[in-house]
Amino acid sequence: MHPRTESGLVGQDVYRAIRRDIIFGQLDAGARLRLERMKADYGASVSTIREALSRLVTEGLVDATGQRGFSVATMSDAELREIADLRILVESHALGLSIQAGDTEWEGAIVAAHHKLSRMEERMAAGDLSVRETWKQYDWEFHQALIRACGSRSLMDVHGTVFDKYLRYQMRRLTYRGATAANEHRALLGAALDRDVARAQAILRTHIEGGVAHSMSSAPSHQL
Repeated sequence: MHPRTESGLVGQDVYRAIRRDIIFGQLDAGARLRLERMKADYGASVSTIREALSRLVTEGLVDATGQRGFSVATMSDAELREIADLRILVESHALGLSIQAGDTEWEGAIVAAHHKLSRMEERMAAGDLSVRETWKQYDWEFHQALIRACGSRSLMDVHGTVFDKYLRYQMRRLTYRGATAANEHRALLGAALDRDVARAQAILRTHIEGGVAHSMSSAPSHQL
């Protein structure tokens, strides 16, 4: 059961809970989403559940199949490549704008975000998979901090949606590249602080493409 929060925004809470369960793998790719079962699991009315699922259809995380109802969107290598390419396009553009516009507060924020991420990377490298979700949360926070000075709320929103789709694949395949990814994050921080847009964008591309290659080598398509 997902408890209702004290905010009173029950519909928004349910939407966020289902979305999180899809991204973090609690709801399997391709699984049928039965409204009556979800009503009990999420403590909400069928109409609220249906509204949340309809929103997730527009994000590509849920499929609506006519009279058959809803199911969790399937996953494929081809889609992962598309999502990665889109992330590179959106995040590289936002990163360039952010590096050019970022102030001292921005610099402090990316240093702090990287510090938190690096601590979780150390624990992951030591084999502590209990921090897997925290590690990915801090990874998201670091990449968000890097582009936060881009000056476009719309660009940030698009990036957030694309990043979550990318994260869904990472969580499904338990992808962690150890020192390689940690070194790329450290290099990305350095390039941002040096205000070197071209170097930062090149590191970002290498980082994302390396993650995709590692993910595909870690899990054959039939495991999706």
